[in-house]
Amino acid sequence: MNHLMKIVVLGSALLLGATAASAATASEEAPRQREAAALTGTAKLYRSAGDDITFSFDAHLAAKDNADPTRATGTFEFSHYLDGEGARAKAKVDCLVTGGKVAVVSGVITDSDLPGAEGKRVGITVHDVGRRDRLGYSWASTGNPVETKELPKCVGSAPFEKVRKGTGDFTVVPWRPDF
Repeated sequence: MNHLMKIVVLGSALLLGATAASAATASEEAPRQREAAALTGTAKLYRSAGDDITFSFDAHLAAKDNADPTRATGTFEFSHYLDGEGARAKAKVDCLVTGGKVAVVSGVITDSDLPGAEGKRVGITVHDVGRRDRLGYSWASTGNPVETKELPKCVGSAPFEKVRKGTGDFTVVPWRPDF
């Protein structure tokens, strides 16, 4: 066998061996399970007065916690400014329930420049409808999170607010509980 032929045969043998080893490793790994539920993304709300209102979510319920939405993890943030006045807050997720393209997430505010907001639970509802997402929040009837009395976990309001055109990119992973 000439030298070139030996190189081709050796190269082919090495390639086949690597492919077989890779396939064996892949078949030994357990199939990746999708998370039980999720809410991610950022959008600005539309207000005719020009308010700058932003909501961002990174909330997840692991597959192993499918039976208990209060085991959700992550954070969400929101801010509301008009003419340089306003506030922002960050919350630690304590519950996430989703159904179809709707998600309700709640959490306790861990950081805020709104006096009295830290330690308050807030809830937000998102309807993921592409670039025309909608959103509602638990303090809609009280004016701000500080005025909300003891809110239970996973409570939000109907998604009555519209996101500003071109900013809606919320993604909801639907929950499939085992009942």
